[in-house]
Amino acid sequence: MTAQNKMLSQNTAENIRSMITIEKRFAPGDRLPNEQDLADELHVSRTTLREAVKILAAYRVLEIRRGIGTFVTEEALNETQDFEQLADVKANAKDLYEMRLIFEPEAAALAALRGTEAEIRRILEIGEHIEQEILSNRDRTDDEHAFHRAIAQATHNDFMNKLMPVLYQAISKGVVLSEKNEQVKNHTMEDHRMIMEFLEQRNPEGARNAMKIHILHAIKELNIE
Repeated sequence: MTAQNKMLSQNTAENIRSMITIEKRFAPGDRLPNEQDLADELHVSRTTLREAVKILAAYRVLEIRRGIGTFVTEEALNETQDFEQLADVKANAKDLYEMRLIFEPEAAALAALRGTEAEIRRILEIGEHIEQEILSNRDRTDDEHAFHRAIAQATHNDFMNKLMPVLYQAISKGVVLSEKNEQVKNHTMEDHRMIMEFLEQRNPEGARNAMKIHILHAIKELNIE
């Protein structure tokens, strides 16, 4: 396996692990989607996906049951226990958004520089899905989490990725507070488009400023200054 293929497999493994530990899409005991569907979602080949699954199986995050499927183990959440405890801290909205303002613009800049083509495509797809949810008045909390997590993932900085559960509180608060505020919804769509455009262009300064504007809009319009 080449160094590039090894890195891709490791990144894919981290994406799957994040689906379990951060997005909470799969719980212990759940079976992962079939190989082709998951490979398509992650924009990788089936060979890369198999290597990623082997990595996670070696760390006892996944269990491969021949002829049945691949399942999330009971041990999958153990390694994030400390960060989950940190995420349970009852921080107020002002403090949480202050943390976002420090953290997320730099994450966006790093994502523009370091994200793989597959990671950038995933961010764009989630962003487009969020826009449809806003226009259809559907709950977008999970996809908002996934959007910002995907940006953190694309930084290739493991500690940034592990801090995301703390910021989910702020993101969730923002979604709830914006439900009856059309201006916030419109700015969310506009800001996301701007962030996505700069990420697609691989423009770190633009991505940094777009994310900063996005969070400042939320702070002002949600009256949490």
